[in-house]
Amino acid sequence: MDLSSIISISGRPGLYKVVAQGKNSIIVESLTDKKRFPAYATDRISALDDISIYTHDGDKPLKEILTKMYAKQDGKEVPSHKEDISVLQTYILEIVPDYDDERVYPSDIKKLMQWYNMLLKSGNLEAVEEKKVDAGEGDAQNQETGTESEPSAAKKATPKKKPTADASKDKKPAPKKKPSAAAAKAKTAAPKKASKQATTKK
Repeated sequence: MDLSSIISISGRPGLYKVVAQGKNSIIVESLTDKKRFPAYATDRISALDDISIYTHDGDKPLKEILTKMYAKQDGKEVPSHKEDISVLQTYILEIVPDYDDERVYPSDIKKLMQWYNMLLKSGNLEAVEEKKVDAGEGDAQNQETGTESEPSAAKKATPKKKPTADASKDKKPAPKKKPSAAAAKAKTAAPKKASKQATTKK
């Protein structure tokens, strides 16, 4: 069950699916008549993933409640939101026995029943299997099948080259430059001058 892109817009009946991102708005599509229109930041938008129902022990996410309703109904519709409120309240007590009846109003219960049937008809209540491949599991599977994971295969494909004997023969050492006569004289003159200074200081 994926409700991440399903929203409700205050002042508009029904539910909507976010289908595109505009410059200063989002493009939404009605789950009932499939009509599209832009929704702006000034609209009061609520994502179903962020909605929860008050209980005496805290809040329960809407997604969790819808999942229980789906299991109880075996994938079929719940009573219509137009039914008598006492019928709807009795049904909700079977799903959420500890819901806070002081903070959850009859209008909230009717909206919940309406939303469920809308999501069911639009196919948004079907279970969605998320395939998560762990890196460690992937390596274990590769070892069982005798293959390598992509990083190790890429590493293996580019081994470090070792110089061969022939290559070392081709490389000739750079010739040593012989010092010039002036440089040789400067090198030999320096120690003598240092020795004279040493004797005069004593």
